[in-house]
Amino acid sequence: GTLRKALAAQSPRHDVAACHDDDLAAILYTSGTTGRSKGAMLSHRNLRSNALTLRDYWGWQSTDVLIHALPIFHVHGLFVASHCALLAGARMLWFSRFDAGAVIARLTDATVFMGVPTLYVRMLGATAPRLSREHCRHMRLFISGSAPLLIETFNEFRERTGHTILERYGMSETCMLTSNPWLRADGERRGGTVGLPLPGVEVRVHDERGLACEAGVIGAIQVRGPNVFAGYWRMPEKTREEFTDDGWFRTGDVGRIDADGYV
Repeated sequence: GTLRKALAAQSPRHDVAACHDDDLAAILYTSGTTGRSKGAMLSHRNLRSNALTLRDYWGWQSTDVLIHALPIFHVHGLFVASHCALLAGARMLWFSRFDAGAVIARLTDATVFMGVPTLYVRMLGATAPRLSREHCRHMRLFISGSAPLLIETFNEFRERTGHTILERYGMSETCMLTSNPWLRADGERRGGTVGLPLPGVEVRVHDERGLACEAGVIGAIQVRGPNVFAGYWRMPEKTREEFTDDGWFRTGDVGRIDADGYV
């Protein structure tokens, strides 16, 4: 049979299970681009701390309307987008797949859009309708992540819409780590960066010898905070390899931190 048929026989009511902070909430499998796919174990504390931080840092309100056109088998769509809207009591316009023209047509009914860089490129390239400032007149925030946003896309989108994309950085093992500011008082949204470490999150860059890099020097990114996962499912040796002796997670990414803290 099908899942739909199985659900039809179930009661619409259920008992809420009591969960502790460190109980396992989800296992998200990494893409496996550099080897065997690994199951990142995320706890309720990991997900809650990140969701509450993003709700406040990005200024979510109950009056917000999110256009959700992301896949829900990644942290981005499954947790970041949906958790922010749910915690704020906001509405979601749910797209089963991304269609540039359809999304542009609904921007007038929304206030927040989250996408990967490819989605922004496709919206800029759409001709029917052609993305304009008029479409974005009610929007308050465009967010990009999951891959680097080219500075050309960043600049063209600002020129076309009058909105500056907020770029952020995260991964399956940690949810979100850094973000460009939402409020102008907290700093600028700087193209070519993923912003500043989120409140409660620590980010550092070390060289091949394990020593801290000076500002502006490229090295290996390491992170620490309540959002960082407990380890990989049934892979204790791999888990130990990915954490430093002082408890920092080795992301496997490289980057630099400027003198003013932007990553």
